[in-house]
Amino acid sequence: MVCRLFHLLPALLLMAAPLWAQPTAQKPTLAEHTQQVADFQRELNAEFTDPARSPLPAEARRSFAGLPFYPIDYAACLLARFVPDSLGPVFAMPTSTGKRPLYRKYGELHFELGGQPRQLLVYQNLDLLANPAYRDYLFVPFTDRTNGHGSYGGGRYLDFRRGQIRGGQVVLDFNKAYNPSCAYAAGYDCPVPPAENRLTVAVEAGTRHDH
Repeated sequence: MVCRLFHLLPALLLMAAPLWAQPTAQKPTLAEHTQQVADFQRELNAEFTDPARSPLPAEARRSFAGLPFYPIDYAACLLARFVPDSLGPVFAMPTSTGKRPLYRKYGELHFELGGQPRQLLVYQNLDLLANPAYRDYLFVPFTDRTNGHGSYGGGRYLDFRRGQIRGGQVVLDFNKAYNPSCAYAAGYDCPVPPAENRLTVAVEAGTRHDH
């Protein structure tokens, strides 16, 4: 019996490996990060010039020369610890209009910024769960001390996919923070960042805005 278990041990270890040897998320190198943010900014600007995707009115789109961004800040790209928590009730998230789309809390991000521990909640839109292209989409609306003083006054957004959570960690890159569509035109249903996602530090990274 002992010999039989000995021969089975390698297979048992392989079966158990995912429980204790899951790969964790890795912060990109400086060069990788610079390229990733440049690609993000290029794609966002391309979206704003595309009539099918742009939130800009036609007249503003004709004169559009590119979005303003804070300088790329490698220190604003962080490894955050992800704590799953999707057992809370579904709730209606306020928006810039009267609509109240349904969301649920998906988890928490714990990280350090400005020398202090911080936390942001991660949300999942219930309508997107029915869309195969977006069912793994996760949403992080937030405010910080730059709102109305360099960034959009109503807050900014971050998003990522569930597959980016690896080994209980995720790369949280504020250089990829973007403005809601209602920052550029009226009529959009833009989620208002919940009180739990108000950062008490200035995040000088990502997309800027005049007011």
